[in-house]
Amino acid sequence: MKIRTVLATSVAAAVTLPVLLLAGAPAFAEGGSAAQAQKQPGIAELRKAAEAAQAVYDQAVGAEKSAREALDVILADGNPLAVAAAAAVSAAKEAEAAQASADQAVVDAQAALDALPETATDEERAAAESKLGEAKAAAGNAAEAKANADDAAARAMEARDDERVAAARKVDQAEKATKAALADKTAADKALAEALDTPGEGEETGGTACVPEAGLTTDVQGLPSTVVAGTKVGFTLRVTNGTDKTMDKVLPFAYVHATDESGLKSSDELVHLQWSSGSSTWKTVDNKHYMDAISPLKAGAHTDIKMRLGVDASAPAGKGVTFVAGDYINDDGSCGGSPDLEDYEFVIGAAGSEPIEVGIATPSTTGPHTAAPTPGASSGVQPQGGTSQPVGGSLAATGSSSGLPQLALASGVALAAGGGALVLVRRRKAGAHA
Repeated sequence: MKIRTVLATSVAAAVTLPVLLLAGAPAFAEGGSAAQAQKQPGIAELRKAAEAAQAVYDQAVGAEKSAREALDVILADGNPLAVAAAAAVSAAKEAEAAQASADQAVVDAQAALDALPETATDEERAAAESKLGEAKAAAGNAAEAKANADDAAARAMEARDDERVAAARKVDQAEKATKAALADKTAADKALAEALDTPGEGEETGGTACVPEAGLTTDVQGLPSTVVAGTKVGFTLRVTNGTDKTMDKVLPFAYVHATDESGLKSSDELVHLQWSSGSSTWKTVDNKHYMDAISPLKAGAHTDIKMRLGVDASAPAGKGVTFVAGDYINDDGSCGGSPDLEDYEFVIGAAGSEPIEVGIATPSTTGPHTAAPTPGASSGVQPQGGTSQPVGGSLAATGSSSGLPQLALASGVALAAGGGALVLVRRRKAGAHA
């Protein structure tokens, strides 16, 4: 999630949980912003991370391949334990056949004894009884041999199966390791690709910090002070370059947050912020990315972006706030952004209700947000020569920027989660919000 979004979330927390945040104010006043000490990774570091992730993934793939090859060897008929198991099973079958033959000999000997006529001599009867005794003894030995053979076959098969299970388990573990390594590699590759694709960040900058630029302003115009659930309202986001230099690419940022009347239950999923480059297509602001780049924005010029805010009919009556800001990055690698987020509060009316407030939402920033006067211009932000840049020709279809991690930090925007919120709470407490 982008650093601008982190701050917007923190400020939203200030709106919903002011008591808890005010309780932590002294610690913030003394400690300052924790994020100011953070160092964002540069292209070189991201490339090293991607290379390391690739190495781990390659090792995991190799280990998985070895595990699969080992399993194939163990599953082969010629594997020693498999050969031993097959031999033991064969011996058990032979023992079973021998027992069956011995048992049949007992049956035959008994039948011969029973078939002796009454006229048989004692010698003949003794011979038949002896033969039956020998058959029974042989049958007993055959039964014992079969039991031993069955036990040996069972132990041999168990040893063979244990080896196969262990090998299969290693393959499973290797597959999981490969999957995890692939996920890490994909994430590292994505981070590097996004950094390289970000305009102006494709070169090794050594992590050079961007700078805050008060001359880059973002103003919401025409957002009603009340939005009734089940309706959509349109407004304009004006992005102004109040400096005396052209900004090669300017990236507008917007974020919307809503709660019920208590301020404790979020209803973010029921409010939808969209923007348009001037065509009939509306794109959703997903609270995670910048809008498409304005390329370029000349000194003193501004661009108006069509916006609209929709509130689902199921949304409870409550409060909402829209945050806006802007960042820029030049082809020479220089970069910066609005020092602060500017927020516009509005009331959410229950579906079917009449607006309880009629008017236009007014801004309240997380800190000073006054544009530096353009050299040669009057006070305030005035486009040089009275020019402005329409959205249709300025919003480059470059897709949402995937990350300017340094911009918000260097601009003083990425305050610690409680810190940015506390600034807003203090301003509200002092009555600074209109």
